[in-house]
Amino acid sequence: MRTATVTIYPNALAHNLSQVKKLAPTSKVLAMVKANAYGHGVAAVLPALQQADGIGVASFTEAFEARQLGWEKSIGLVEGVFSANEWQQAIDYDCSCVIHHQPQLDWALTHVPSPDSATRSVWLKYNTGMNRLGFDYQQTITAAKQLHQAGFQVILTTHFANADDREHPLNALQIQRFDEMLTLLKSTVNEDIQGSLCNSAGLVNFPDYQYDWVRPGIMLYGSSPIIDKSASELELQPAMEFSARIMALSTVHTGEAIGYGSRWIADKPTKTALVSIGYGDGYPRVINDEAHVCVLVKSKTEDSEQNHQSEQDYESYLCPIRGRVAMDMIVIDVSSVPDDITLDSKVVLWGDSPHVDDVASQAGTIGYELLCRLSARPARIQTL
Repeated sequence: MRTATVTIYPNALAHNLSQVKKLAPTSKVLAMVKANAYGHGVAAVLPALQQADGIGVASFTEAFEARQLGWEKSIGLVEGVFSANEWQQAIDYDCSCVIHHQPQLDWALTHVPSPDSATRSVWLKYNTGMNRLGFDYQQTITAAKQLHQAGFQVILTTHFANADDREHPLNALQIQRFDEMLTLLKSTVNEDIQGSLCNSAGLVNFPDYQYDWVRPGIMLYGSSPIIDKSASELELQPAMEFSARIMALSTVHTGEAIGYGSRWIADKPTKTALVSIGYGDGYPRVINDEAHVCVLVKSKTEDSEQNHQSEQDYESYLCPIRGRVAMDMIVIDVSSVPDDITLDSKVVLWGDSPHVDDVASQAGTIGYELLCRLSARPARIQTL
């Protein structure tokens, strides 16, 4: 059978959450599980996120799934609602909502939830410079006053445009605008108004501005949110391994080409392996010549009678991809691998090594995209 597999490691998620808490020890944590938990699966990650104070989702489908799975803590709709009917649904599902434009504000003021409803707490989005969602300066003040007068608990929030690059000049401006607005609202509207500024990158790069809530996303899943430090340097562990198995072995002779477009031509006899993975599973089709995978081969020192092997019983070999990635398969160069490589040898596309951030760099994209665009075809496994 075909062997493309996504393995999720809840212990790594729990570890990464603990790293968040070290960075923001006095803040509450809204853990992002939107986009099907960044491709990891909402059901797979919720048990590992129990120490978070809430989760953030982008749709009612995700909110409903979390409630069906027994999540009882806060759920924040980070894009807010899209109609008056959805505002009522938010009340029904006990969700808090981001409010970022006038119609959402009108729906909230027209249908105020009961005092014990989680929807009574709202995230008021202030546009500090990203220019996607959010009210401007005067609109934010007016909205905060109206929401407070109607009995809502207000959490002022915004979103960094360049938090991954600590030195980008817009960061300082956004921090200044946010801090000044929060101070103003606390002094003129209500001192209990809370603040939420930092995403994953902000958590790492701006430790002095964590405020009441932080909103980690990608770092929970073991990918680096910043441009100048790797995941391992941030002590993050990958929560996913993407793997497959070798399905055929062959030798390509000098002068022969591999795959569609005949992009790669052998300059010497080359041992190759065909791997049951491709862009139909979510591995990127467009990838440069530095792309490689990790092949695991049973260690020669292993007791041949041993029935159970851990990955410590295997030797690992980095092997380059040759030719274009196809829908269902890739070809790798296994010239450096010993002759005891087998048809069923495991091939890691990303995990500990190579890391998803490395693969993303080789594909000219970011780890977020690779994780989120995994297809439904690979088998899913969750470790204990």
